[in-house]
Amino acid sequence: MNRTFRLLLANTVLIAAGAAAVASASAAEVVVIAPSAPPPARYEAVPAARVGYVWDHGHWRWDHGRYVWVAGHWQAERVGYHWTPGHWVAHGSNYHWVRGHWA
Repeated sequence: MNRTFRLLLANTVLIAAGAAAVASASAAEVVVIAPSAPPPARYEAVPAARVGYVWDHGHWRWDHGRYVWVAGHWQAERVGYHWTPGHWVAHGSNYHWVRGHWA
């Protein structure tokens, strides 16, 4: 009887841990919606090309009720993929941020 109880307890703990892992993975996606269009993009001089990297241009980030400029940076290249920079998309009267990603 004691062994059965321990097995039941161990299974319960494993199921709870699995559910927590699934919940945390799905909560990792952050949706950013701004109530107004971002300002025009700032001019940034693109540095000379680097082998094994692609340039991710700067962009406006919505932060605590206002836009803040984020400078461009290098992304490590993924062979066989194309880098799609992050961008704002109009959605009704709001703007939705689409994160940069490899496609």
